[in-house]
Amino acid sequence: MKLIYCMTGSFCNHSRALKALSVLTTEHDVTAAMSEIVVKTDTRFGRAANLIENVKAITGKEIITSIKQAEETVTPMKADALIVSPCTGNTLAKLAQGITDTAATMCVKCQLRNRLPVVIALATNDGLSANLFNIAMTLEKKHIYFVPFGQDSPDGKPTSLICDFDRLPETLNAAISGRQLQPILL
Repeated sequence: MKLIYCMTGSFCNHSRALKALSVLTTEHDVTAAMSEIVVKTDTRFGRAANLIENVKAITGKEIITSIKQAEETVTPMKADALIVSPCTGNTLAKLAQGITDTAATMCVKCQLRNRLPVVIALATNDGLSANLFNIAMTLEKKHIYFVPFGQDSPDGKPTSLICDFDRLPETLNAAISGRQLQPILL
């Protein structure tokens, strides 16, 4: 299958997202995309340049890093599926409200324009607070599927939600078949 793999800013989860990307590239032709904040931001979790090089090494391709590149690449590509991993609460809110202001959100817009599956690998500290409404809104959208998710630290971060990145391939297969992997809540 041809896949688009979009990474957004949940920096503490980039190592998990890279592991999932590595698994997917063993069986699929994957083109990566990154939101502009990921491309430009060094954090305590790593340098942006290192992440970019790792993704290029895993996929063997250049990365989509702008709205213009996303528009020119994703719509005509007609990828079998698009994955947002990790998907931040900020990105999810934009998807719920139809806002297209990053490479990642443009990739999703283009994929949905083609009426093809989008898989969301959620990772947000405010999933059970400010972003709960956006999760509900996005769950109702056609062609969008969630990797099963749950609380990652109920005592330390009671509103934080994270997907089970190991279930991404299974979720992808279900999405290709037009169904949401269940149970969605872990």
